[in-house]
Amino acid sequence: MIHLLKPGGRAAIVLPDGSLTGDGVKQRIREKWLTDCNVHTTVRLPNSVFSPYASVATNLCFFEKGIPTKEIWYYEHRLPEGQKSYSKTKPIRIEEFDAEKAWWPKRKESDVAWKVKLVDIAARGYDLDIKNPHRQGKDIQYTSVELLDMLEASFEKSANLLQQLRREF
Repeated sequence: MIHLLKPGGRAAIVLPDGSLTGDGVKQRIREKWLTDCNVHTTVRLPNSVFSPYASVATNLCFFEKGIPTKEIWYYEHRLPEGQKSYSKTKPIRIEEFDAEKAWWPKRKESDVAWKVKLVDIAARGYDLDIKNPHRQGKDIQYTSVELLDMLEASFEKSANLLQQLRREF
């Protein structure tokens, strides 16, 4: 997409969370994108936006070619009050973006908006999957090794419980 834009050209694309993270080629593509373009805004959409076709979390990424990124604003688009998810019969509606439209010209950090400097993104290996730091009940992310260790400990605990039950009967 970068090649298709003229210098100063602007675009917005929809990307799944998986495109915002990962090593190797994905990381190098994101680094080039951030170097060649000003990726200024990412709107984080709920997982159910493309239901029933896909249940992955997606993002709207806005950028301009020819200026390197210095910081990225993130905005967390939330489901309407009382709605648990989007569906084929309850799709996302354009009116739901009124909050983003009001925030856009006079950006301020809030419980749904935050910005991240490029130096912090570079330190993360150009990982752009940055969750809302203001959200209560922050998601804990584990490495594969940590998950395997936790799983092994759980299996060990289960095996010990099974042995204890066998001794009692």
